[in-house]
Amino acid sequence: MITNENKKLAQWAMDFALQHGCQASRVTLYTGSNSSYEVRDMVIDKLQQASENSLIIQLFVDGRYGSFSTNRLNREELEKFIRNGIDATRYLAEDKDRTLPDASLYYKGGNKDLELKDPAFDTIEPDDKLALAMQVCSEIMDKDSRIISANSSYSDDQYSKYMIASNGFEGETSHSSFTLVGSVSMRGEGEARPGDYWYDSSLYYDTLQKEGIGTLALQRTIHKLGQQKIASGKYPMLVENIVASRLLSPVIGALYGSSIHQKNSFMLDKLNEKVLGDQITIIDEPHLPKSSGARYFDDEGVATKRREIFKEGVLKTYFIDTYSSNKLNMPYTVSSPSILTMPLGDKDKEGLIGSLEKGILVTGFNGGNCNSTTGDFSYGVEGFLIEDGKLTQPISEMNITGNMITLWNNLAEAGNDPRLSSSWRIPSLLFRDVDFSGL
Repeated sequence: MITNENKKLAQWAMDFALQHGCQASRVTLYTGSNSSYEVRDMVIDKLQQASENSLIIQLFVDGRYGSFSTNRLNREELEKFIRNGIDATRYLAEDKDRTLPDASLYYKGGNKDLELKDPAFDTIEPDDKLALAMQVCSEIMDKDSRIISANSSYSDDQYSKYMIASNGFEGETSHSSFTLVGSVSMRGEGEARPGDYWYDSSLYYDTLQKEGIGTLALQRTIHKLGQQKIASGKYPMLVENIVASRLLSPVIGALYGSSIHQKNSFMLDKLNEKVLGDQITIIDEPHLPKSSGARYFDDEGVATKRREIFKEGVLKTYFIDTYSSNKLNMPYTVSSPSILTMPLGDKDKEGLIGSLEKGILVTGFNGGNCNSTTGDFSYGVEGFLIEDGKLTQPISEMNITGNMITLWNNLAEAGNDPRLSSSWRIPSLLFRDVDFSGL
């Protein structure tokens, strides 16, 4: 938590900036700690622990804007730091669209705690953290003669943020997270060295999956043995939940005000138009307690709310921050999404596999890109051929190509299996008629 002493320091820093040439200012204080334990082949490979305090001050000076950060939190050094920041900002080009948000948009406080920080965080012993990493690695080691390396890691972090702005905002939030990962590399046929991983993450230590991570990583790698290309063509494409957000990311990225302002978005001028398929309803749900991504205010202090992004394929909102709002003469919405959700179907991944006579399950993406202006994409993929409702041949070194708008208009079915530990709760997704390039 941010101490009262440091809160007073943030208030002093903001007032000092206003007294020495700033017309407006925003100060953000961070405090936190993290640790990580990495294990390779049952030998400790890396240990790391860190704690930090930092102050970021944003200065609005004579129509110019500068942002400066420091971890030296004493008044004598901050005085010089802020004076230098003000002087440096005056050298920048004038940009009067850089302002604080309208104060009426700020979160005013009073809502119940979202419970994003584990109160037991500081009580977890280092030996227990290392033991978890070792447990994951032990689930892999010596289980198959083809294993080249078994890797695992445990990591955690906690942070608190306190933010104030000179036109009336004050807010505080805290967060914790725990992550456990296992990964495997194996000898395949010839020079092939297939590898895969599995992980779990949680805001709370008690709900972190502590067994089976390494076993799943090993199973996923074994299933990749014998990967090859198959014939090029149009196939139904089932994208596993663990990687489905890769295909949503360009769509969400195209909705940011910065992309709209720069005319670098394939969603330009699409607001309130039907863009994607009827099945595409995506909602931002920022106030789900004990959920990664939950928050009452965004990075500028503006209050968050439940917000439809797409409704039955119709684009309902852009992500418009203060700068974009001023540039585009559009109302402020929110600077970025919090927790993305979509309506779920009635099948999990296995059920969707069973529904296909022939198709391809994509379990990973290997490079590629999406053109942010046109939405055209090309990605390398790996996964499995599906025949008669079953996985048959593992595949790799294949590409998918197309256009994001066309792809999402061809969504046939969404699964019921989002990973609730993620802030993007996207289930397995089945698309029709996707172009695969292989043999």
